[in-house]
Amino acid sequence: MKNHDIVEKNVGLLVLLTVVAISFGGLVQIVPQFFLEETTKPIDGLKPLTALQLEGRDIYIREGCTVCHTQMVRPLRAEVERYGHYSVAGESVYEHPFLWGSKRTGPDLARVGGRYSDNWHRAHLYNPRNVVPESNMPEFPWLFDAVLDGKDTAKKMKALRSVGVPYTDDDIAGAADAVKGKKEIDAVVAYLQQLGTLLTQKR
Repeated sequence: MKNHDIVEKNVGLLVLLTVVAISFGGLVQIVPQFFLEETTKPIDGLKPLTALQLEGRDIYIREGCTVCHTQMVRPLRAEVERYGHYSVAGESVYEHPFLWGSKRTGPDLARVGGRYSDNWHRAHLYNPRNVVPESNMPEFPWLFDAVLDGKDTAKKMKALRSVGVPYTDDDIAGAADAVKGKKEIDAVVAYLQQLGTLLTQKR
């Protein structure tokens, strides 16, 4: 009882012990995840994003798409029936940073790849109400004018390779040429069309 009183009456000590307890609890839960194969092994067929898809992902982040769209289907019946197979860790092994998101003003995009044509995505991004009349999504017409120069694409790939994304020397060497002269809309559509295509719901 005496030791308990000492801790309760000493604010600094109480804060220190609280931090130690929370840190220990967090480590016990987090550290094992780094050694589980199911959370660190890529799913079958997973490849790093192409140069164009990588640029599209960066534009997707730049335009704030993650503010309204999640990319994580939870293992709940309603979500699986609407979006498809629930998300698994192996899909996101090469994602830096993760784009799971936390808010769904718009639908989840984890399984949007291949659901609509390229032309649908272009029309939707130019003016969402052309294809979804009730949409409150903003328009992105500047994506149709902005042209990629590719000057930083190889640097991005090198940075990602340093954290484990298996880009080859050839991937990096050809990165600039692969995107130079392409419109930003091409990159965004390329990124969207590959989302979730490796894992489909079995019915």
